[in-house]
Amino acid sequence: MFPLSVLEHVSSSVLSYANIVALIVFLLVYYLVHFYQRQRELANIPPGPKPWPIVGNFGGFLIPSFIQRRFGQSSNSTDTVRSAIVVLTEQANVYGNVFSLFVGSQLIVVLNGYEVVKDALSNHPEVFSDRPEIPTVTIMTKRKGIVFAPYGPVWKKQRRFCLGILRNFGLGKVSFEPCILQGLATVKTELLRLNEESGGAGVDLSPLISNAVSNVICSMVLGQRFHHEDSEFRTLLSLMDRGLEICVNSPAVLINVFPLLYYLPFGVFKELRQVEGDITEFLKRIIAHHRETLDPENPRDLVDMYLKEMLVQQAAGEEDSSFTEDYLFYIVGDLFIAGTDTTTNSVLWILLYMVLYPNIQGKSNRPFSPFFVQAEIDNVVGRHRVPSMTDKGSLPFTEATIMEVQRLTAVVPLAIPHMSSEVTLFPKEQLFYPIYRFNPERFLDDDGKLLKKECFIPFGIGRRVCMGEQLAKMELFLMVISLLQAFKFRLPEGTPPPPLHGRFGLTLAPYPYTVCVTTRS
Repeated sequence: MFPLSVLEHVSSSVLSYANIVALIVFLLVYYLVHFYQRQRELANIPPGPKPWPIVGNFGGFLIPSFIQRRFGQSSNSTDTVRSAIVVLTEQANVYGNVFSLFVGSQLIVVLNGYEVVKDALSNHPEVFSDRPEIPTVTIMTKRKGIVFAPYGPVWKKQRRFCLGILRNFGLGKVSFEPCILQGLATVKTELLRLNEESGGAGVDLSPLISNAVSNVICSMVLGQRFHHEDSEFRTLLSLMDRGLEICVNSPAVLINVFPLLYYLPFGVFKELRQVEGDITEFLKRIIAHHRETLDPENPRDLVDMYLKEMLVQQAAGEEDSSFTEDYLFYIVGDLFIAGTDTTTNSVLWILLYMVLYPNIQGKSNRPFSPFFVQAEIDNVVGRHRVPSMTDKGSLPFTEATIMEVQRLTAVVPLAIPHMSSEVTLFPKEQLFYPIYRFNPERFLDDDGKLLKKECFIPFGIGRRVCMGEQLAKMELFLMVISLLQAFKFRLPEGTPPPPLHGRFGLTLAPYPYTVCVTTRS
């Protein structure tokens, strides 16, 4: 006879095996039921490449860099650019202008081409103005602010308030020109000094341009400007640039599949948290100072106006008001980052193209030719008068050149993701073939006048159009005109040009480059 303890052990083992088998069968049945339900839900989605299990169409980020190199695949950002921009266009040539991708199990529908984008965002704005819940974004923004907040009454109220305040402080008005030109005076002085000190090695334009652009939005939102040699502010701008790149162009994109990766204590995951923490500390310190020094009768900037509105709503007894200091922090973060990074990169791209196309930048041998930027500036503005937005209508070739660079180097190439609020049918579209050749004259008619093309939408369309569009246009125009009026730009002797596909992050930035500047006498 078997001892009782042995029988009990055998019995418990059999039961445990039975439990395990039952659990496996249950999970298998559950998976199959969920799988077939999902298949029915996705039966009518647009066509697209077949996704990997679990990770969707982004499995390449799971392949370690040494394995990619072993099989002849580079793991640098060049290939990421190809995957994110060129490959998406190539997929449109295979599947049509409306096709599907998956991030994990999350369906993404890609719209490629103006007509289908316009149909969605302009003709059906109530349906396509929402934002999806992207884990990386949700963790860092709590779905608050302006850029990534969900579409609805709170977003409308916050955006309307902020836009009204910014307009009161000069957004899009000619009276705001001095604020932009003030920073440009510093850029010109520093360019000459650094160029002389470089001994022909060239000057990195990025820190100077970034500081000048950021100070424009900082003066409106934070009520202060930062010196170009302020080490903390320069570090912050550098961190911001790096953080935007990490979010899209690194293994950190897998946070959108496995959110807990955000908390890993190493690599780009740790770096992303550090960037977020440093920017948070900087902005919250400024907001706290505003709160302590607030004079409701004499508001200095957007932060003061927002804090004042909070007091008004508290006095009115609105307990559930969305106007809170926490929401203010995310709005300031949105305006600071969006108002700095996009315009900075646009200016850097334009100056890079002027360096690479000296026949477009330079002065013609003829008394005046409309197909040279500096010749047109000399003819309209002259060498010594300060440029103004009132000159814009008289500089069609210069404006066309700015627009052509914006077309070729879309600073937010994939836009900010939109989410439909209901099931939607998409029309079939013709294939879209982008034109990559640099030619400013495509924006001019036969008489040399500027052509306003409906499909040119660098700031987006629909309800989510860029809130700072008018300010960005002013900055681009005045900065580019002022710098090209004063200097001739070229690459240092023997220096190869940087790749034109750029560094892909949430925004598209040019690869670092240096220039030599010569005063135009």
